[in-house]
Amino acid sequence: QVQLVESGGGLVQAGGSLRLSCAASGRTSGSYTMGWFRQAPGKEREFVAGISRTGRSTSYVDSVKGRFTISRDNGKNTVYLQMNALKPEDTAVYYCAADRSTVVRIDAEFYDYWGQGTQVTVSS
Repeated sequence: QVQLVESGGGLVQAGGSLRLSCAASGRTSGSYTMGWFRQAPGKEREFVAGISRTGRSTSYVDSVKGRFTISRDNGKNTVYLQMNALKPEDTAVYYCAADRSTVVRIDAEFYDYWGQGTQVTVSS
């Protein structure tokens, strides 16, 4: 079992930055590929970014490429999402998730464990 707890969300103006953290407990985060997803009101959950177990491989949805960076510190069992140049359309609840796969997958159905989510609101 893995427990995931997100933090770092909040209200920010367009163009600003936030860094989300996802702390894992129960097993080392290095045992899982990790992903960040988001869900805006009235929309389906969307893959945002993913990182492989070693951190060598990352993947991003096109809308955040060049603005968001996913990273991990396996010694701290924590995954991060640095979000820069935020836009109002980035407003959503952001979730981190853990997948037993060795490759980054973008479908939420493959992820085994989920955090409770953290709200990110970007004002225009």
